[in-house]
Amino acid sequence: MTFKGVHHVVVRVKDLKAGIETWRDKFGLTLDRITESETLGVKQAIFNLNNGGFIELVAPLDQNSVVGKAIESRGEGMHTISMEVEDLNKTVAELEKNGVVLIGKDEPQVYIHPKSANGILVQLYESV
Repeated sequence: MTFKGVHHVVVRVKDLKAGIETWRDKFGLTLDRITESETLGVKQAIFNLNNGGFIELVAPLDQNSVVGKAIESRGEGMHTISMEVEDLNKTVAELEKNGVVLIGKDEPQVYIHPKSANGILVQLYESV
């Protein structure tokens, strides 16, 4: 199993506008787009990076969403790091063998549970 690199990072924020002002106006990143996902219960702001990765800010649409609950319990900050892998099935099998707790292993997106990754949700992204 090999993590090839970081694909993207997700930062949870209480207020998307304030988050955009920080990352765009203070840090100098260029805002690519703003989207909303009713399914995930979030508003998203995407900042592309020159190396092909991106930083995604997420703000809850309501306090009962996963991100809303995470902000309530842990505050703003790192929510997810997406790691690129060559072979998702092989990586999942090796992680399970190593006792790592996974979320959504039979779905298109597989995550390492924060309890198995020092409090960080880790998304496994299969490179194409």
